[in-house]
Amino acid sequence: MAGFSARLDADPEQLWLGVVGTLTTVLVVGTVLARELVYDRFIWQYFWGPVAADGNGAQCAVIRDGDVSYLFSTTECTSAEAAGEIVAYPGYTLVSEVGYVLVLLLALVGVYLLLRRLAIGDSRSLFYALFPFMLFGGALRTIEDAGIAALAAGSEPLIAFPWSALIISPFIYVTVFAMTLAAVGVGVTLERREVVDAYEYPVAAIGTLLLAASVGYLTYLAVTTTYVSLRPQVLAVVVIGATLSAAATWLLIERVAPAINAGTGLMGLVLLWGHSIDGVANVVGLDWMPALGAGSNLVPKHPVNAAVVDITGAVLPPSVLAVTGDTWPFLVLKLAAATFVIWVFEPDLLEESPRYSILLLIAVLAVGLGPGTRDVLRATFGV
Repeated sequence: MAGFSARLDADPEQLWLGVVGTLTTVLVVGTVLARELVYDRFIWQYFWGPVAADGNGAQCAVIRDGDVSYLFSTTECTSAEAAGEIVAYPGYTLVSEVGYVLVLLLALVGVYLLLRRLAIGDSRSLFYALFPFMLFGGALRTIEDAGIAALAAGSEPLIAFPWSALIISPFIYVTVFAMTLAAVGVGVTLERREVVDAYEYPVAAIGTLLLAASVGYLTYLAVTTTYVSLRPQVLAVVVIGATLSAAATWLLIERVAPAINAGTGLMGLVLLWGHSIDGVANVVGLDWMPALGAGSNLVPKHPVNAAVVDITGAVLPPSVLAVTGDTWPFLVLKLAAATFVIWVFEPDLLEESPRYSILLLIAVLAVGLGPGTRDVLRATFGV
């Protein structure tokens, strides 16, 4: 154990590259030696197949005799699955989400090593500087949703498949990460050339410009096309609801157990707000769209959302569901999870490992605010 620790301290970057290289080799060799098991029934069915189906606006994608077919009928998809064919549906599964979590953890270690090499990232200002990029990620994903709506309406999307795969999960995380990394590189260069006082300023400015361009494009589509529409009341309700939920939770913590907030400070409030956006967007999008005059309710995209809806619908009587809907426990779950994270990051942890702690807080905020932004923009623009 001591030898391993010494090696880890001596050259963690090579160790990380070794782990990444080993995992990649295993997948490549497995694909060559056992294609159906490793590629067809794992990589394709749970990762690439859902992206391809989503990018083509299909209900599912099916591997038949070595070729991929796209089916646009739920009945056809069900029949293909019953016949034992390899079927991939758009969206997430428990397998894919576990895979994404493992990749995220590995990526976090890599980013930490990069930040350490650049001698940046140990200040809370990076957390706030990257905030616009989390909103931008959700807005960029909504542009792909608008592209699917364009296909359904017989129009050409801004980015056609297979290039649209770059803005579909999980590849959109790589895309946004690369753009964020480039922005950080620009910021660090400007700071070291003494053009700006701190690299965080240009990073935040670049993220804000990207966000404004993305939302501006969606607004342009809402004005000039029939397949995208603007429903500002949805955005207003979600933002107000999320702000009130986060503020109430924050004030409750401050009154009952202020020690929970001692480590993260205002970062904790931002974390609560980001996850409140995700929670309220789901409640509004899945339950209250008709009540707001914003069209029909959306369909849950994540297994966790769907499970919450199913469990709530099975537990509560119809008379209660008619008033409350069946998605509100998701908001409670998001606030509870965010509060737990805030509690974990106590002052000592942030003082001893500021760079890694801030990086983890950025990741936690991103996995809530990114999907939440997409959900609220999907509902706002009707895609």
